Amino acid sequence: MDFALLWLGLLLPLVAALDFGYHHQEEMEAFLKDVAQNYSSITHLHSIGKSVKGRHLWVLVVGRSPKEHRIGIPEFKYVANMHGDETVGRELLLHLIDYLVTNDGKDPEITNLINSTRIHIMPTMNPDGFEAVRKPDCFYTNGRENNNFYDLNRNFPDAFEFNNVSRQPETVAIMEWLKTETFVLSANLHGGALVASYPFDNGVAATGSSYSRSLTPDDDVFEYLANTYASRNLNMRKGDQCKNKMNFPNGVTNGYSWYPLKGGMQDYNYIWAQCFEITLELSCCKYPREEKLPFFWDSNKASLIEYIKQVHLGVKGQVFDYKGNPLPNVIVEVQDRRHICPYKTNKFGEYYLLLLPGSYTLNVTVPGHEPHLTKVIIPKKSQDFSALKKDILFPLRGKLDSILVSNPPCPMIPLYSTLPSHSAATKPSLFLFLVTLFHILLK
Repeated sequence: MDFALLWLGLLLPLVAALDFGYHHQEEMEAFLKDVAQNYSSITHLHSIGKSVKGRHLWVLVVGRSPKEHRIGIPEFKYVANMHGDETVGRELLLHLIDYLVTNDGKDPEITNLINSTRIHIMPTMNPDGFEAVRKPDCFYTNGRENNNFYDLNRNFPDAFEFNNVSRQPETVAIMEWLKTETFVLSANLHGGALVASYPFDNGVAATGSSYSRSLTPDDDVFEYLANTYASRNLNMRKGDQCKNKMNFPNGVTNGYSWYPLKGGMQDYNYIWAQCFEITLELSCCKYPREEKLPFFWDSNKASLIEYIKQVHLGVKGQVFDYKGNPLPNVIVEVQDRRHICPYKTNKFGEYYLLLLPGSYTLNVTVPGHEPHLTKVIIPKKSQDFSALKKDILFPLRGKLDSILVSNPPCPMIPLYSTLPSHSAATKPSLFLFLVTLFHILLK
């Protein structure tokens, strides 16, 4: 019996237990490579680029097909440590990796999540900034920016105003990475407050900025996503745990309502990459002492897992021509929530739309042809680990190849400046106006 147990132990993956401390670049790389080697069937480690100082920007993928996309399996991502001195998210993602791989095959929820989702985890987007910080500090340090002293969360193209800054290697790496995958849902992890913030971070009158907030056409989904995370983090949900900071009802806020910023990553994801992203501020202190890390893991573990599951909201499917060939670059959007950069099918003809339960009309459009409308009903109780599947046959007979191939990408310009009135979904309601006025009077 002892020999059998010994052989069983030798067959099981062995990774040294991840401690609750801060892991610098070499330690982090060693852990990630160890995981990739010992759990090679469900993980894939790769670098999407390098920082200013040449440090790799590592991404660990977890899923049943970690090296490539599979039709019907949505792509999810977490990115942390965008500001080098905001460190809690970096360590949480390392512990999330450890939790996922060690519970596969043991915990049914984690096993089903890995079966149905391809999860991309980037523990640090700004390794140079992290290494520049000499000791834990709750406030601003030079490590916030990258090694060229650029704030990476002000470094992306902006849909509302020109952002003529020098694109940094870390930013370019993210932008190129977003072109390689059909990301559906994402969150970027920050510190210095305790709140889940959702787009837009910037705005114009057409998105409601006159009323101290900036709404996307999918505002209902974004509010739901932010509440999903915050509601499972007891301290975040209280909304007032950081001294001398704003109070956030239920631990959520619209980004613009908190403070406007230009060139942010979450707006870029939503507009140009068809990926719903929110920003998670996870600690009042930017760089807390490492003995606090177990507390942060306990506070965020359930939220991190539950948020990944939301990638299965709504409806997904493929668009086919009359011969059964999948059609890329076809616009598929809900009729009353058009995106300023139209959401299109990928090279496999796939679309993914995050939607709450309800009845919707999908507008399927090929430029130069009449739109094809189809109704879907998202049930109140969605299927476990799967969005509603709805394949669509585009009724047009004839050649579509030249139209679909030549369909140009959305330009990287301030798009909202050219469309002053875009979508009814972004117009503030009377209720929102009264609530905003009430808050102003209380200040």
